[in-house]
Amino acid sequence: MTKEIPKFYETFKPILETLRIEDNISRAKLREKVIEKYYGEIPKELLAQRIKSGDILIHNRLNWGISYLKQAGYLLHPKRGYVQLTEKGNKASTEISLNQIKSDIYSLNPYKEKVETSGVDEIKTETPEDLINEGFSQIENEVKNDLLDKLKTMDPYYFEKVILILLKKMGYGDFIETSKSADGGIDGIINEDKLGLDKIYIQAKRFAENKVREKDIRNFIGAMSGDTNKGVFVTTSQFDKGAEEKAKNAHHKIILIDGNKLVDLMYEYTVGVQIKSVYEVKHLDEDFFVEE
Repeated sequence: MTKEIPKFYETFKPILETLRIEDNISRAKLREKVIEKYYGEIPKELLAQRIKSGDILIHNRLNWGISYLKQAGYLLHPKRGYVQLTEKGNKASTEISLNQIKSDIYSLNPYKEKVETSGVDEIKTETPEDLINEGFSQIENEVKNDLLDKLKTMDPYYFEKVILILLKKMGYGDFIETSKSADGGIDGIINEDKLGLDKIYIQAKRFAENKVREKDIRNFIGAMSGDTNKGVFVTTSQFDKGAEEKAKNAHHKIILIDGNKLVDLMYEYTVGVQIKSVYEVKHLDEDFFVEE
């Protein structure tokens, strides 16, 4: 047992070992079990220590450990607030290193920048500003990946509404939801102006894995009436080359938004996410001390 608060990467082994005994438990219960078994000798005042956001430090470190293991494919969330080992997690060595986790994250996660794997000590050479920027980037990327996972599993009709809400938030005009029983391939209509003289037709496809194909774009174009030549096709997955070529060569102006671009926009315009904490970083004002 340790008498110091562990680094986030030092929690990998306790988390994996605990889940192999009690798989599919709540995140809170997992933290409780890990602290009780592995960090019981840490002084109570350290266990109660909090970070600037108000979170308990040991909880924060464990949450990051869980997050890294999830992004690397060792854990999953079977339902809100619960944690479970994947097949990969069950087979993995509990002595797994931070370098291996980073490598797995990079191979699975489209948002993660490639990281060097020369050792954990490399982290200590970064400036406080670098660490802050890295921390914010990690939080942003995790939120985006969680958001994309959520979009892929939500009700398809509500997904269509989410897209219309996003476009409204981006500054486009009032939207009209089409009938779900016979929308003819059109999920919504955006009026760019108050009178509805300029319209944008919207198609939203919530796919978990399948790519949008050329046929989907062709059907979308065919469903657009003669009163507009603008369309936005949104999906949680990706567009294959045929779909991209069809949209590019169409007489209509068709904008394609894939899953990665979608969560970028939702994050930027605060749709489906909310601000948790605001930090101020101050530096010395050299101009203040310049004598006139």
